Amino acid sequence: MFEKDLLKDKVILVTGGGTGLGRSMGERFLELGAKLAIASRNVERLEKAAAEMSASSGGEVLPIGCDVRDPESVDAMVGTVFGHFGKVDVLLNNAAGNFISPTERLSSRAVDAVLGIVLHGTFYCTLAVGKRWIAAESGGTMLNIVTTYAETGSGYVVPSAAAKAGVLALTRSLAVEWAKYGIRMNAIAPGPFPTEGAWQRLLPSEELANRLIGRIPMGRVGDHAELANLAVFLISDRVSYVNGECVVIDGGEWLRGAGQFSDFECVTSEQWDAIATLVKGRKG
Repeated sequence: MFEKDLLKDKVILVTGGGTGLGRSMGERFLELGAKLAIASRNVERLEKAAAEMSASSGGEVLPIGCDVRDPESVDAMVGTVFGHFGKVDVLLNNAAGNFISPTERLSSRAVDAVLGIVLHGTFYCTLAVGKRWIAAESGGTMLNIVTTYAETGSGYVVPSAAAKAGVLALTRSLAVEWAKYGIRMNAIAPGPFPTEGAWQRLLPSEELANRLIGRIPMGRVGDHAELANLAVFLISDRVSYVNGECVVIDGGEWLRGAGQFSDFECVTSEQWDAIATLVKGRKG
């Protein structure tokens, strides 16, 4: 189904689109003919990524600095995209933040940092784009990146689990409420897909990484291209009857046992201290 012009002339907005999985999905969209807008707080890194993505694909990439935790910043960013391209066909809510920690060690600021990006940020972007679609009677497609433990919960990543569960509820709720406006809502729940930033904050040691990979029935982590192709499938017009679905892509991991990080019960207090030091050194 991945013919060359599958996404031709579609304008796709990707939050967190300059790095990691967001960039991988964006690059795949460009290969299939889409025009791309990518948003992130780090403008310098975002502009560099946009230039590289455009050069390699020949497609148009618009970088826009935005803090998804700030509704005014989000509305300005979305307005810029509509103003530049004249429309948005797809919103991919991908921006996220996460780290591992025993919950009793968390401060309120640590909790807010994750909920602000994941839950509030997704909600703000959804409203900013959705209201414009409804006013214009244009319809559109939204795809939210959640996680396998949005359904089950998981120890040691509790703010993320709570926030992603909220995003999944948002997806399913609006799939019903906004279908009458021609808006489709779906989600992807990825298992372990290594990225330079999140992977190091969640699995800062080789021992923890090996423990997680050992849980996966297929015995390996995911490849970015596999996730990108699933995203293409779900946003394409070829599956326009799929609405309110959450597709898991994790090599069968969640079926083996709930809570991706719950096995970290074996980590000692001293090891958590060492992990916290490693994670702090890798933030940003």
